[in-house]
Amino acid sequence: MLTFEDCQALCGVSKGVVAAIAEHEHIPQMAAAEMANYLCENSAGERCIRRYILDDIAAAEKRGDSRHAAVLKAVLCRFVDTHPRAARNGTPEA
Repeated sequence: MLTFEDCQALCGVSKGVVAAIAEHEHIPQMAAAEMANYLCENSAGERCIRRYILDDIAAAEKRGDSRHAAVLKAVLCRFVDTHPRAARNGTPEA
C-alpha cells in the first residue's frame, strides 16, 4: 500500500508545492499530489502550478499573513529552480 509520502515522492515536486496546490484548489493533499504529477508532464502544466503558487502568495498577503506568503515564496523559488519550464521567458514572477 502506498502512503502519502510515497505518492508525494513519485509526483516529482516538494511537499510545499503539493500543499500549495491543495490550498489553491481546495482539495486533499493526496489529490493535489496526483494533480502535480499530471501537471508536471509539460511546461504548460508547470506554469499552471507556478500560477497557483503566485495566487496563494497574493491571497496570503491580502489577508495579512506575511509568514505564509514568505513560505510560499520559498516554495515558488524552489519549484522554479527544479522545474525551469515553469518560468515564463526564463524568469519567475516572484
